[in-house]
Amino acid sequence: MVAELVNVATTLEVPPGVMKMVQVADQEVCLANVDGKCYAIGNVCTHEEGPLDQGRLEENEIECPWHGSRFDVRTGQVMVGPASKPESVYEVILEGTNILVRPK
Repeated sequence: MVAELVNVATTLEVPPGVMKMVQVADQEVCLANVDGKCYAIGNVCTHEEGPLDQGRLEENEIECPWHGSRFDVRTGQVMVGPASKPESVYEVILEGTNILVRPK
């Protein structure tokens, strides 16, 4: 069974270049707007659980504020360690100005 999409934010809350932590079911998810396209990955760094939404967004990568691990927002893959495990990625749908995310 496929989980229902959850309305988590609007495009006004997450303009280009901005990240925001949202709750999707019981999961912390980091929304990131890269040049007008929204992505969603796990918000808790796989290295030592740093809050990714408090890090830095550069192009398609989020940098963890604690130890500098970098993740690709499109795939969740680790681009720079010390993290070695990728982040979960979530399906994102835009309906008008609403940002919807599908829980895992």
